[in-house]
Amino acid sequence: MSPGAAHLLATLVVSAHLAFVGLVAFGGFIALRWPKIAYLHVPAAAWGIFIEFSGAICPLTPLENSLRAAAGLEAYAGDFVGRYVFPVLYPEGLTRGAQAVIGGSVLAVNAGLYTLLLRTRKRSKAAL
Repeated sequence: MSPGAAHLLATLVVSAHLAFVGLVAFGGFIALRWPKIAYLHVPAAAWGIFIEFSGAICPLTPLENSLRAAAGLEAYAGDFVGRYVFPVLYPEGLTRGAQAVIGGSVLAVNAGLYTLLLRTRKRSKAAL
C-alpha cells in the first residue's frame, strides 16, 4: 500500500472513530428527536461504556496506528480518547479514574435520556 493511500485510510479511520465517539456521547439526545437511532446508539453506548470501564483499547486504535505506520507517520500510545479527546478536556491525559467517570457519565446520561424517551412514547400512545 502506498504511503498516500495509508494516510488517507488512517484519516478515514480517525473520522469514523470520531463519529462513533460522537454517537456514543450524543446519540441519546438524537434519539429524543429520532427514536429509531436508538437501535444504533444503544449498542454503541454499551461498547463505549465497556471500553471505558474495562480499560481496553478500541480495535480501531491499532488499525489506525498500523495505517499511520504504513504512511510513514508516527503511531501513538494509548487509545483514541486519550489521544484526541482528553488532550482538549484533560491535558494530563487519560487515567483509569477518568475512564470510570466517563463510563459512569455516559451510562447515567443515557439512562436518563432513554427513561425520558420511553415515558414520552408511553404518553403519546396513551393519548391515542
